[in-house]
Amino acid sequence: MPVKFGLWRIDDGGPVPVPVETIASEERLEELIEARIDILGLGPLLPIGRQLITDYGKRIDLLAIDAQGDLYVIELKKDRTPRDVVAQALEYGFWVQDLSLQAIAELYERTHEEALETAFGQHFETELPEAVNTAHRLVVVATGMDVSTEQIVEYVRSHGVPISVVFFQHMRDGERTYLARSWLSDPEVDVTARSARKRQEPWNREDFFVAVGEGRHRNWDDMRRYGFVSAGHGEKYRKAMSNLFEGARVWAAIPGVGYVGVGRVLAPAVGVADFTVEHEGASVPILDLPLAAPHMGEDAADPEQSEYLARVRWIDTRPRERPVWEKGMFANQNVVAKLRQPFTLQRLPELFDLGDDRPPQDARTAS
Repeated sequence: MPVKFGLWRIDDGGPVPVPVETIASEERLEELIEARIDILGLGPLLPIGRQLITDYGKRIDLLAIDAQGDLYVIELKKDRTPRDVVAQALEYGFWVQDLSLQAIAELYERTHEEALETAFGQHFETELPEAVNTAHRLVVVATGMDVSTEQIVEYVRSHGVPISVVFFQHMRDGERTYLARSWLSDPEVDVTARSARKRQEPWNREDFFVAVGEGRHRNWDDMRRYGFVSAGHGEKYRKAMSNLFEGARVWAAIPGVGYVGVGRVLAPAVGVADFTVEHEGASVPILDLPLAAPHMGEDAADPEQSEYLARVRWIDTRPRERPVWEKGMFANQNVVAKLRQPFTLQRLPELFDLGDDRPPQDARTAS
Protein backbone atom coordinates (compact mmCIF):
# COMPACT_ATOMS: atom_id res chain seq x y z
CA MET A 1 0.00 0.00 0.00
CA PRO A 2 1.15 3.62 -0.48
CA VAL A 3 3.36 4.86 2.36
CA LYS A 4 2.29 7.86 4.45
CA PHE A 5 4.25 9.48 7.25
CA GLY A 6 2.98 11.02 10.45
CA LEU A 7 4.88 12.70 13.30
CA TRP A 8 3.39 14.32 16.38
CA ARG A 9 4.91 16.47 19.10
CA ILE A 10 3.54 15.71 22.57
CA ASP A 11 2.52 18.90 24.41
CA ASP A 12 0.51 19.41 27.58
CA GLY A 13 -2.56 19.81 25.45
CA GLY A 14 -1.97 16.51 23.61
CA PRO A 15 -0.38 15.45 20.32
CA VAL A 16 0.42 18.24 17.88
CA PRO A 17 1.12 17.19 14.26
CA VAL A 18 4.48 18.21 12.82
CA PRO A 19 3.90 19.70 9.38
CA VAL A 20 5.30 17.98 6.32
CA GLU A 21 7.10 20.18 3.83
CA THR A 22 8.84 19.62 0.53
CA ILE A 23 12.60 19.26 0.78
CA ALA A 24 14.43 22.09 -1.00
CA SER A 25 15.64 19.84 -3.83
CA GLU A 26 16.48 16.26 -4.67
CA GLU A 27 20.10 17.38 -4.85
CA ARG A 28 19.89 18.44 -1.20
CA LEU A 29 18.55 15.02 -0.21
CA GLU A 30 21.39 13.42 -2.21
CA GLU A 31 23.91 15.57 -0.32
CA LEU A 32 22.41 14.57 3.04
CA ILE A 33 22.59 10.88 2.16
CA GLU A 34 26.19 11.12 0.97
CA ALA A 35 27.22 13.00 4.12
CA ARG A 36 25.47 10.50 6.41
CA ILE A 37 24.84 7.46 4.28
CA ASP A 38 23.99 5.45 7.40
CA ILE A 39 20.55 7.14 7.45
CA LEU A 40 19.55 4.70 4.70
CA GLY A 41 19.55 1.91 7.29
CA LEU A 42 21.72 -0.41 5.19
CA GLY A 43 24.56 -0.72 7.64
CA PRO A 44 28.02 0.82 7.17
CA LEU A 45 28.64 1.97 3.60
CA LEU A 46 31.48 3.86 1.92
CA PRO A 47 30.32 6.23 -0.86
CA ILE A 48 32.20 5.66 -4.12
CA GLY A 49 30.88 8.78 -5.82
CA ARG A 50 27.90 10.87 -6.90
CA GLN A 51 26.59 11.38 -10.43
CA LEU A 52 28.88 8.70 -11.87
CA ILE A 53 28.62 8.34 -15.64
CA THR A 54 28.03 4.79 -16.89
CA ASP A 55 29.24 3.34 -20.18
CA TYR A 56 25.78 4.15 -21.55
CA GLY A 57 26.08 7.86 -20.80
CA LYS A 58 23.63 7.80 -17.86
CA ARG A 59 24.39 9.12 -14.36
CA ILE A 60 24.10 7.06 -11.18
CA ASP A 61 22.98 9.33 -8.35
CA LEU A 62 25.13 7.58 -5.74
CA LEU A 63 27.28 4.44 -5.73
CA ALA A 64 28.54 2.89 -2.47
CA ILE A 65 30.33 -0.22 -1.22
CA ASP A 66 29.89 -2.21 2.00
CA ALA A 67 32.40 -4.07 4.18
CA GLN A 68 31.84 -7.31 2.22
CA GLY A 69 32.72 -5.59 -1.05
CA ASP A 70 29.13 -5.50 -2.37
CA LEU A 71 28.02 -2.46 -4.38
CA TYR A 72 24.92 -0.35 -3.77
CA VAL A 73 23.30 1.66 -6.56
CA ILE A 74 21.29 4.42 -4.85
CA GLU A 75 18.87 6.21 -7.15
CA LEU A 76 16.55 9.11 -6.26
CA LYS A 77 13.07 8.94 -7.75
CA LYS A 78 12.97 12.67 -8.48
CA ASP A 79 10.12 13.53 -10.87
CA ARG A 80 10.23 10.30 -12.84
CA THR A 81 7.38 7.84 -13.20
CA PRO A 82 7.52 4.53 -11.29
CA ARG A 83 8.21 2.68 -14.53
CA ASP A 84 11.09 5.02 -15.38
CA VAL A 85 12.83 4.97 -12.00
CA VAL A 86 12.70 1.18 -11.66
CA ALA A 87 13.83 0.69 -15.27
CA GLN A 88 16.71 3.11 -14.67
CA ALA A 89 17.79 1.25 -11.53
CA LEU A 90 17.73 -2.06 -13.42
CA GLU A 91 19.84 -0.58 -16.21
CA TYR A 92 22.40 0.62 -13.67
CA GLY A 93 22.42 -2.80 -12.04
CA PHE A 94 23.21 -4.38 -15.41
CA TRP A 95 26.21 -2.06 -15.77
CA VAL A 96 27.42 -2.35 -12.17
CA GLN A 97 27.42 -6.16 -12.06
CA ASP A 98 30.55 -6.40 -14.25
CA LEU A 99 32.64 -3.68 -12.59
CA SER A 100 36.09 -4.96 -11.67
CA LEU A 101 38.02 -3.88 -8.59
CA GLN A 102 40.21 -1.68 -10.80
CA ALA A 103 37.17 0.00 -12.35
CA ILE A 104 35.62 0.62 -8.92
CA ALA A 105 38.89 2.05 -7.61
CA GLU A 106 39.14 4.38 -10.62
CA LEU A 107 35.56 5.60 -10.04
CA TYR A 108 36.39 6.34 -6.41
CA GLU A 109 39.64 8.11 -7.18
CA ARG A 110 37.99 10.49 -9.65
CA THR A 111 36.63 12.52 -6.74
CA HIS A 112 38.84 11.49 -3.81
CA GLU A 113 42.50 12.11 -3.08
CA GLU A 114 43.24 8.81 -1.34
CA ALA A 115 43.15 5.35 -2.91
CA LEU A 116 40.06 3.18 -2.48
CA GLU A 117 42.07 0.57 -0.59
CA THR A 118 43.22 3.20 1.92
CA ALA A 119 39.75 4.70 2.38
CA PHE A 120 38.19 1.25 2.74
CA GLY A 121 40.64 0.27 5.49
CA GLN A 122 40.06 3.50 7.39
CA HIS A 123 36.28 3.38 7.05
CA PHE A 124 35.67 -0.29 7.88
CA GLU A 125 38.87 -0.99 9.87
CA THR A 126 39.53 -4.05 7.72
CA GLU A 127 41.28 -4.74 4.44
CA LEU A 128 39.53 -4.67 1.09
CA PRO A 129 38.09 -8.16 0.40
CA GLU A 130 39.96 -10.35 -2.05
CA ALA A 131 36.82 -10.60 -4.20
CA VAL A 132 34.62 -7.52 -4.60
CA ASN A 133 31.30 -6.96 -6.37
CA THR A 134 30.19 -10.57 -6.06
CA ALA A 135 26.74 -9.10 -5.40
CA HIS A 136 25.04 -5.73 -5.73
CA ARG A 137 21.87 -4.06 -4.52
CA LEU A 138 19.58 -1.45 -6.05
CA VAL A 139 18.04 1.16 -3.74
CA VAL A 140 15.37 3.62 -4.89
CA VAL A 141 15.01 6.68 -2.65
CA ALA A 142 11.61 8.39 -2.77
CA THR A 143 9.45 10.80 -0.79
CA GLY A 144 6.46 8.55 -1.28
CA MET A 145 5.15 5.57 -3.17
CA ASP A 146 2.07 4.82 -5.19
CA VAL A 147 0.49 1.46 -5.79
CA SER A 148 2.01 1.16 -9.27
CA THR A 149 5.58 1.54 -7.97
CA GLU A 150 4.97 -0.95 -5.18
CA GLN A 151 3.61 -3.53 -7.59
CA ILE A 152 6.55 -3.16 -9.98
CA VAL A 153 9.14 -3.40 -7.20
CA GLU A 154 7.48 -6.39 -5.53
CA TYR A 155 7.24 -8.18 -8.88
CA VAL A 156 10.93 -7.83 -9.75
CA ARG A 157 11.94 -8.67 -6.15
CA SER A 158 9.92 -11.89 -6.36
CA HIS A 159 12.09 -12.85 -9.33
CA GLY A 160 15.32 -12.38 -7.42
CA VAL A 161 16.21 -8.80 -8.37
CA PRO A 162 17.93 -7.14 -5.35
CA ILE A 163 15.89 -3.91 -5.33
CA SER A 164 14.43 -2.01 -2.39
CA VAL A 165 12.71 1.32 -1.80
CA VAL A 166 13.42 3.70 1.08
CA PHE A 167 11.18 6.70 1.78
CA PHE A 168 12.11 10.03 3.30
CA GLN A 169 9.75 12.76 4.42
CA HIS A 170 10.95 16.24 5.36
CA MET A 171 9.22 17.82 8.36
CA ARG A 172 9.54 21.13 10.19
CA ASP A 173 8.70 21.95 13.80
CA GLY A 174 9.46 25.60 14.40
CA GLU A 175 13.22 26.04 13.94
CA ARG A 176 13.88 22.30 13.83
CA THR A 177 13.70 20.14 10.74
CA TYR A 178 13.45 16.37 10.57
CA LEU A 179 13.84 13.52 8.12
CA ALA A 180 11.53 10.54 8.67
CA ARG A 181 12.43 7.21 7.05
CA SER A 182 10.52 4.07 6.18
CA TRP A 183 11.17 0.94 4.09
CA LEU A 184 9.08 -1.15 1.76
CA SER A 185 10.81 -4.19 3.34
CA ASP A 186 13.16 -4.66 6.27
CA PRO A 187 16.75 -4.19 4.98
CA GLU A 188 18.32 -5.65 8.11
CA VAL A 189 16.94 -9.10 7.30
CA ASP A 190 18.49 -9.03 3.81
CA VAL A 191 21.82 -7.67 5.09
CA THR A 192 22.09 -10.31 7.84
CA ALA A 193 21.23 -13.15 5.49
CA ARG A 194 23.69 -11.96 2.84
CA SER A 195 26.49 -11.53 5.35
CA ALA A 196 25.94 -15.07 6.63
CA ARG A 197 26.10 -16.46 3.09
CA LYS A 198 29.29 -14.57 2.28
CA ARG A 199 31.26 -15.24 5.46
CA GLN A 200 34.86 -15.96 4.47
CA GLU A 201 36.73 -19.09 5.36
CA PRO A 202 39.47 -18.57 7.98
CA TRP A 203 42.97 -17.96 6.61
CA ASN A 204 45.80 -20.30 7.64
CA ARG A 205 48.25 -17.35 7.91
CA GLU A 206 50.57 -19.01 5.43
CA ASP A 207 49.25 -19.38 1.87
CA PHE A 208 49.02 -16.61 -0.71
CA PHE A 209 47.74 -16.50 -4.26
CA VAL A 210 50.09 -14.44 -6.46
CA ALA A 211 49.09 -13.39 -9.96
CA VAL A 212 51.93 -13.50 -12.48
CA GLY A 213 50.81 -10.76 -14.84
CA GLU A 214 53.19 -11.28 -17.72
CA GLY A 215 54.12 -8.36 -19.94
CA ARG A 216 56.91 -5.94 -20.72
CA HIS A 217 57.83 -5.56 -17.02
CA ARG A 218 57.70 -9.19 -15.84
CA ASN A 219 57.86 -12.73 -17.18
CA TRP A 220 57.32 -16.12 -15.56
CA ASP A 221 60.52 -17.51 -17.10
CA ASP A 222 62.56 -14.87 -15.22
CA MET A 223 60.73 -15.53 -11.95
CA ARG A 224 61.24 -19.26 -12.28
CA ARG A 225 64.91 -18.94 -13.24
CA TYR A 226 66.02 -16.35 -10.70
CA GLY A 227 63.68 -17.09 -7.80
CA PHE A 228 61.16 -14.30 -7.24
CA VAL A 229 57.63 -13.03 -7.80
CA SER A 230 57.03 -9.43 -8.79
CA ALA A 231 54.58 -6.64 -9.53
CA GLY A 232 54.79 -2.88 -9.65
CA HIS A 233 54.37 0.33 -11.59
CA GLY A 234 51.66 1.68 -9.30
CA GLU A 235 50.93 2.20 -5.61
CA LYS A 236 48.40 -0.61 -5.27
CA TYR A 237 50.83 -3.12 -6.80
CA ARG A 238 53.66 -2.00 -4.54
CA LYS A 239 51.37 -2.31 -1.51
CA ALA A 240 50.20 -5.73 -2.65
CA MET A 241 53.77 -7.00 -2.81
CA SER A 242 54.44 -5.68 0.71
CA ASN A 243 51.93 -8.24 2.06
CA LEU A 244 54.35 -11.08 1.35
CA PHE A 245 56.46 -11.90 4.41
CA GLU A 246 59.38 -14.23 4.99
CA GLY A 247 58.21 -17.83 5.33
CA ALA A 248 54.90 -17.32 3.54
CA ARG A 249 54.01 -19.89 0.92
CA VAL A 250 53.08 -18.49 -2.49
CA TRP A 251 51.10 -20.18 -5.23
CA ALA A 252 51.94 -18.43 -8.49
CA ALA A 253 49.26 -18.35 -11.18
CA ILE A 254 49.26 -16.81 -14.65
CA PRO A 255 45.83 -15.17 -15.15
CA GLY A 256 43.74 -17.07 -17.66
CA VAL A 257 46.29 -19.91 -17.74
CA GLY A 258 46.58 -21.56 -14.32
CA TYR A 259 48.91 -22.25 -11.42
CA VAL A 260 52.56 -22.63 -12.41
CA GLY A 261 54.58 -22.65 -9.18
CA VAL A 262 54.71 -22.94 -5.41
CA GLY A 263 57.48 -21.61 -3.20
CA ARG A 264 58.51 -20.03 0.09
CA VAL A 265 59.21 -16.33 0.44
CA LEU A 266 62.81 -15.81 1.58
CA ALA A 267 62.71 -12.02 1.91
CA PRO A 268 60.13 -9.22 1.60
CA ALA A 269 59.80 -7.32 -1.67
CA VAL A 270 62.32 -4.65 -2.67
CA GLY A 271 62.63 -2.37 -5.67
CA VAL A 272 64.13 -3.97 -8.76
CA ALA A 273 67.24 -1.77 -8.49
CA ASP A 274 68.04 -3.37 -5.11
CA PHE A 275 67.34 -6.98 -6.04
CA THR A 276 70.40 -9.20 -6.54
CA VAL A 277 70.82 -12.78 -7.70
CA GLU A 278 73.57 -15.32 -6.99
CA HIS A 279 75.23 -15.87 -10.36
CA GLU A 280 78.48 -17.75 -10.96
CA GLY A 281 79.50 -17.40 -7.34
CA ALA A 282 78.77 -13.68 -7.05
CA SER A 283 75.85 -11.49 -6.03
CA VAL A 284 74.76 -9.70 -9.21
CA PRO A 285 72.03 -7.05 -9.73
CA ILE A 286 69.20 -8.75 -11.59
CA LEU A 287 69.13 -5.93 -14.12
CA ASP A 288 72.66 -6.95 -15.18
CA LEU A 289 71.46 -10.44 -16.13
CA PRO A 290 69.67 -11.62 -19.29
CA LEU A 291 65.91 -11.17 -18.85
CA ALA A 292 62.86 -12.32 -20.79
CA ALA A 293 60.99 -9.19 -19.64
CA PRO A 294 62.62 -6.43 -21.73
CA HIS A 295 61.55 -3.47 -19.58
CA MET A 296 61.74 -4.79 -16.01
CA GLY A 297 64.13 -1.95 -15.14
CA GLU A 298 61.80 0.79 -16.34
CA ASP A 299 61.30 3.46 -13.64
CA ALA A 300 63.74 1.59 -11.38
CA ALA A 301 64.81 4.89 -9.75
CA ASP A 302 61.21 5.85 -8.92
CA PRO A 303 60.06 4.15 -5.68
CA GLU A 304 56.40 4.66 -6.62
CA GLN A 305 56.63 3.23 -10.15
CA SER A 306 59.40 0.65 -9.80
CA GLU A 307 58.86 -3.08 -10.16
CA TYR A 308 58.99 -4.81 -6.74
CA LEU A 309 60.45 -8.30 -6.33
CA ALA A 310 60.05 -10.73 -3.41
CA ARG A 311 62.70 -13.44 -3.22
CA VAL A 312 61.26 -16.98 -3.43
CA ARG A 313 62.69 -20.47 -2.99
CA TRP A 314 60.72 -22.47 -5.51
CA ILE A 315 59.53 -25.88 -4.34
CA ASP A 316 57.92 -26.98 -7.60
CA THR A 317 57.30 -25.10 -10.84
CA ARG A 318 55.75 -25.72 -14.23
CA PRO A 319 56.27 -24.09 -17.63
CA ARG A 320 53.32 -21.93 -18.67
CA GLU A 321 52.46 -24.60 -21.27
CA ARG A 322 51.70 -27.15 -18.51
CA PRO A 323 49.77 -25.26 -15.84
CA VAL A 324 47.68 -26.72 -13.05
CA TRP A 325 44.04 -25.77 -13.30
CA GLU A 326 40.69 -27.31 -12.41
CA LYS A 327 37.21 -25.85 -12.52
CA GLY A 328 36.39 -24.23 -9.19
CA MET A 329 39.96 -23.27 -8.29
CA PHE A 330 40.57 -19.85 -6.80
CA ALA A 331 41.30 -16.97 -9.16
CA ASN A 332 41.41 -13.30 -8.27
CA GLN A 333 41.92 -9.91 -9.89
CA ASN A 334 44.30 -8.82 -7.13
CA VAL A 335 48.07 -9.28 -7.49
CA VAL A 336 48.35 -10.81 -4.03
CA ALA A 337 45.47 -12.42 -2.13
CA LYS A 338 45.21 -14.60 0.96
CA LEU A 339 44.45 -18.10 -0.27
CA ARG A 340 41.70 -19.54 1.91
CA GLN A 341 39.43 -21.46 -0.46
CA PRO A 342 39.26 -25.07 0.83
CA PHE A 343 38.99 -26.75 -2.57
CA THR A 344 42.08 -25.00 -3.96
CA LEU A 345 44.10 -25.58 -0.79
CA GLN A 346 43.25 -29.25 -0.97
CA ARG A 347 43.93 -29.80 -4.65
CA LEU A 348 47.11 -27.79 -5.21
CA PRO A 349 49.27 -29.85 -2.78
CA GLU A 350 47.98 -32.96 -4.54
CA LEU A 351 48.98 -31.65 -7.96
CA PHE A 352 52.35 -30.06 -7.06
CA ASP A 353 55.29 -31.91 -5.53
CA LEU A 354 55.84 -30.30 -2.12
CA GLY A 355 58.41 -32.83 -0.94
CA ASP A 356 59.19 -32.24 2.75
CA ASP A 357 58.41 -28.52 2.57
CA ARG A 358 58.03 -26.87 5.94
CA PRO A 359 57.82 -23.17 6.84
CA PRO A 360 61.05 -21.78 8.35
CA GLN A 361 61.14 -21.86 12.17
CA ASP A 362 61.48 -18.07 12.35
CA ALA A 363 58.76 -17.41 9.79
CA ARG A 364 56.74 -14.33 10.57
CA THR A 365 52.94 -14.55 10.29
CA ALA A 366 50.37 -11.95 9.38
CA SER A 367 46.75 -11.56 10.36
